[in-house]
Amino acid sequence: MAVELSELIEQLRTELAASMQAGLDSDVQFELGPVELELAVAAEKEAKPGAKVRFYVVELGGEGRLASSSTQRIKLTLEARPAGEPGRRLMISGEEAVGER
Repeated sequence: MAVELSELIEQLRTELAASMQAGLDSDVQFELGPVELELAVAAEKEAKPGAKVRFYVVELGGEGRLASSSTQRIKLTLEARPAGEPGRRLMISGEEAVGER
């Protein structure tokens, strides 16, 4: 199953915001550092003038495999900042999830 890269980043943003909200009243908070994602992506462009290129995150080894020649591995490093306060780092807190490191 492939997910658009923009959708994945939006889901990450939503999860980080939920973690921040959950930790507002916590005695222990963590400063959010760089968020690194290493992904296998496939690029797709429609065959019409002015079409945009879309990037899809793919799961390698799944049933709906893409040919290896059509996928690329990329690494994104995101610096999360609160809107309107680009110099401030975010704080996150929350319950430990099962299997979390």
